[in-house]
Amino acid sequence: MSIQENISAAKAGIPVHVAQDEVQASTRALARRVVRKIDIRILTIMFVTYNFNFIDKTILSSAAVFGLTDDNHLHGTQFSWISSIFYFGYLFWEYPTTVLIQRLPVAKYLSAVTLIWGAIVAVTAACSSFGGLATCRFLLGMTESTVSPAFVYITSTWYTRDEVAGRTGIWFAGNSLGGFIASICAYGIGHIDHPLHPWQWLFIIFGVATSVWSLVIFFFLPSSINDASFLTEEEKQYAEDRVVIAGTGRYDPVTSKWRREQVVECFLDPKTYFFAAISVLTQIPNGGTGSFGNLVLKSFGFTSLQTTLVGLPASVISIITIMGTGWLASRYRNITTYLLIAVVIPAVVGSAIIYKAEGKGVRLFAYYCLQTGPAGIPILLGLIAANYKGITKKMTITAILFVTYCAGNIAGPQTFLTREAHEGYPTAFQAIMSCYALVVAFAIGLRLYLIAANKRRDRMEGPVDLQARVDPKRELTEEDYEDVTDFKTPGFRYRL
Repeated sequence: MSIQENISAAKAGIPVHVAQDEVQASTRALARRVVRKIDIRILTIMFVTYNFNFIDKTILSSAAVFGLTDDNHLHGTQFSWISSIFYFGYLFWEYPTTVLIQRLPVAKYLSAVTLIWGAIVAVTAACSSFGGLATCRFLLGMTESTVSPAFVYITSTWYTRDEVAGRTGIWFAGNSLGGFIASICAYGIGHIDHPLHPWQWLFIIFGVATSVWSLVIFFFLPSSINDASFLTEEEKQYAEDRVVIAGTGRYDPVTSKWRREQVVECFLDPKTYFFAAISVLTQIPNGGTGSFGNLVLKSFGFTSLQTTLVGLPASVISIITIMGTGWLASRYRNITTYLLIAVVIPAVVGSAIIYKAEGKGVRLFAYYCLQTGPAGIPILLGLIAANYKGITKKMTITAILFVTYCAGNIAGPQTFLTREAHEGYPTAFQAIMSCYALVVAFAIGLRLYLIAANKRRDRMEGPVDLQARVDPKRELTEEDYEDVTDFKTPGFRYRL
């Protein structure tokens, strides 16, 4: 409680300790109300959008077992390239879109991109050759490259460092729920064979639904806290202050300009390269199983329709893992790198079993073990959002992360060799096992580096009371609102 508030309370005849209690209770109520409103509006829209993002990207896997390869006359490694070319489009547009996200009203830009991506998905149903599919997939990659970096940006501008990991886990879980929904819908749509083939209906139905959803984004997702019509003026001020005090800074269209020196600092920051390595190593497995998942299940001995059903538990496991690790990372500040190791170990075991085992049931169980691995990337996103400060620096590391994300997803499908389909793709699962094992090594290295960086800062600045830094009652200064990086912020300590 400030001195002025104490004086006012005394003049009103209210004991100071009573006034302090009332102010604190009022502040806590305001905090709960603001966070609840933000979650209901912002988090819900991101979660549903990420459902569509994953469905539209991965229905290629379901379409493959419902006639897409035959109708488009694909042969040899062409299906692998259809899977990979999506990420060439993603890679091509990744850096330009991170610049546009910062310079344009992010919600309106995201809405326009979503409308276009839905149209591209729907048009894919008209393809009848490798060239047509490749073109659509490349353009789809370009449009979808905006979604994840935009969500990382939005999350870091609305939530505190303690909240980022949990909220990232929630919206990223839309991936897994999207897989669950896609499997159920694919089973039903798989029975439709007139006047179009089932794979064509998959693209049309989900493409149109995505374009319609873009209208919800346009009208209901604000581009900044100041544009949030669902918050009162008092709530807007509190929402901004809480991010300044306990987050990684607020977005200000006047002061948050593109800063070249922050780009350079990002590339000189050692932790950037740990994050890049972990990203590519987690996405090589993801790129392969995302496109070949249903074909892998079919190689185990299941029919086309059965693959859509036996894939459902995989989505449930992934949802639970992503949301559970996100919650744990938000609750316990310094266990995130341990969580990263924990989610990839079952995937190492699962890929080893598939590589060696023969039985259908055993291999299916091992396939389910792989589903904890996709939790690695949202854990990484949360750790990045909490450990980078400065608008341009955050957007630069986001671009780097998703460039390596693309590289992994491009390489992943190439490990699935068509000639090994009848054997269950042993080369692919050997590669998956190796990649996840290397993630463990890099996660340990990252943790040791962050510990060393924090100790070095303690020696230079003295120990920091982290609770004092996030005290909502402290007075904010002009310096708090400046767009500065983590390197230049006194008292900033990295989350582990």
